[in-house]
Amino acid sequence: MAFGSIKELLEINRKTHSQLWQIIMEEDAHDRNVSTEDSFEKMRNMWRAMKASSDNYDPSLRSSTGLSGGDSSKMKEYGDRCISGEFMGEVIAEAIGMAESNACMRCVVAAPTAGSCGVIPAVLIPYVKKYNINEEKIVKGLFVSAGFGSIIAERAFIAGAMGGCQAEIGSASAMAAAMLVYLQGGSPKQSASALAFALKSLLGLVCDPVAGLVEVPCVKRNVIGAVNAIVSADMALAGIETKIPADEVIDAMREVGLAMPQSLKETSEGGLAATPSGIAIAEKIPKLGSYAR
Repeated sequence: MAFGSIKELLEINRKTHSQLWQIIMEEDAHDRNVSTEDSFEKMRNMWRAMKASSDNYDPSLRSSTGLSGGDSSKMKEYGDRCISGEFMGEVIAEAIGMAESNACMRCVVAAPTAGSCGVIPAVLIPYVKKYNINEEKIVKGLFVSAGFGSIIAERAFIAGAMGGCQAEIGSASAMAAAMLVYLQGGSPKQSASALAFALKSLLGLVCDPVAGLVEVPCVKRNVIGAVNAIVSADMALAGIETKIPADEVIDAMREVGLAMPQSLKETSEGGLAATPSGIAIAEKIPKLGSYAR
């Protein structure tokens, strides 16, 4: 997409009085030389794939390493005992389940990456259940998420190998936060604030996959990204404004990522991967290499 900044996107919104999702959809259609109807249908299919991934979660499946699988069902069984409440319990279970499905090589939607695939559906699926919103609204929300995510990708990066996990889980969390604000009827400016809150809260998050696999700690970091998105959206909807503009937060994430040592950018040479337990896990499992992120 051609948007160079969130400020630019919001300015287009102000001048044209078009909805954010519509501006983003039209830009996508232009970029890919398709009709807006085709663009909308493609995003609808993304949502349906997310929903199918959730519906088809299999608690009996385990990844080839045995490190992932079954934890989402444990969270669901925990149910109404969840300290943070029923809704948040569902969010946690969805985030784990989607990330476990990725580790078990099931179908997921990379949003923005496979390693962060659990964040957006984890907030969206329970939200849809709670508020009973229709599919058209869901798709529009996903366009808002995608538009903000494309700006992060343009100004910084979304790959852990480039910027650490702040670029993956951080970006996914920021995208989800902006989307939630839209779904709750918030303003484009509030979506930008929510993005900023979410991204700066995860600034500096390293990518340190144990044994080079997108399992430990990646699966549980999807949970943190989802929960962070919700509280970030709530702060923005309450009228709290970010002191650092969203574009500057994205730029700061880029600078932090560039300054981050290579050992903390998906190489498994530092962080949790280099702990005694992390090394022991790596020695016990086949050298399968990283799953696609």
